[in-house]
Amino acid sequence: MTHAKRRLDRGLTAALVMISLLTVAAGNAAAVEPKGALKPKEVKALVANAKSPADHTKLARHFTAMAEKHEAEAKEHDELAAEYSRNPQMRGKIPMAPNTAEHCRYFAEHCRNAAKQMRSMAADHEAMAKAAQ
Repeated sequence: MTHAKRRLDRGLTAALVMISLLTVAAGNAAAVEPKGALKPKEVKALVANAKSPADHTKLARHFTAMAEKHEAEAKEHDELAAEYSRNPQMRGKIPMAPNTAEHCRYFAEHCRNAAKQMRSMAADHEAMAKAAQ
């Protein structure tokens, strides 16, 4: 394979990865406000003042929506990690650089942990809603 052909192949591969990343980013932009999610001010106010079952139910829905968002982000990062692992030309020379599978796996795990915590908080508020009745 000629040097020019390899450069062209690398350029095309890089372009395809960038298109994939932009597609993921566009999907994330559309999913910024999942159904049931509250605005930060609303969450703070409810956390500070929640007393009624309805208040705790709103918080439970919010934390469930946030868990679903984090789970979707973890899946996206897992898919990107798989793509980077399959394509040796896209492997970075610096560990944890943004274009490495390790970077994507790290954030996938981070998102899974965040989702687990959000599900726990949702369960706590569901229990508080029942207790407040």
